[in-house]
Amino acid sequence: YLVGYNLIHIRAESQKQLSAKQRHEVKNFSRNMLVGTEIVTDTPEELTLQVLLSYPELSIQSALRRMSIITVSMHRDAITALKEFDRLQAKEVATTDNEVDRFNLYIVRQLKTAIQNPRIIKEIGLQNARDCLGYRLVTKSVERTADHAASIADNVLQLSKQLETDTIEKLQEMSSIAISMFETAIEALFRQDYALAESIVEKTREVISLEREAVVSSQKMDVEDAPHVRLIIESIRRTAEYASDIAEIVLNLTVESILS
Repeated sequence: YLVGYNLIHIRAESQKQLSAKQRHEVKNFSRNMLVGTEIVTDTPEELTLQVLLSYPELSIQSALRRMSIITVSMHRDAITALKEFDRLQAKEVATTDNEVDRFNLYIVRQLKTAIQNPRIIKEIGLQNARDCLGYRLVTKSVERTADHAASIADNVLQLSKQLETDTIEKLQEMSSIAISMFETAIEALFRQDYALAESIVEKTREVISLEREAVVSSQKMDVEDAPHVRLIIESIRRTAEYASDIAEIVLNLTVESILS
């Protein structure tokens, strides 16, 4: 799928039959993770997957925008679950991570195909091979940001009780800046806006300053909950750092527009 094949045949080794469990797992993975894929043959001897989606139907920009919107929603839901000590909402965030992974695999597939066949680059909505590399790096940063949102939710589930209001407020303030940086960095990419991207890089210092305050606050809590709060703090900081990474990529992609 990732290297661009449109037909994928899956058979058991040594001419054996695929077990019911194997077939079930492959079908589930295909439906849940591989965008645009249908199962066209389903027998004990073979499963055949066919990728039916063509490039214009879902451009890289559209897929990346959807991926980013889901990531932002995951982060905000994880912080809400922390604030309200809502375990059900925290569990839902972890489930949503699969949606981000689906778009990640789809974008990687499209970019690999474009690099191997340069005439496809414009068909998928990009200008040149350098854009392909830039979008690959951005996609990876978005996927990692979603992983950190899932990590926040996972650590909420590990907490023994609701956090003190003071600690929650510090984490919310830190989170608000981090996720705003992420949204702005993505917008700078789509607008190809050098100045907007530059403004993101400078904001990282604010998050680091708030991180220190949050760490001090976490030192006053129960020993069993402190490590989970530290990991939540780290995930929020990493969200800001990935936003800064995306902004740096945008600066590299748009620097020619400033120089010319």
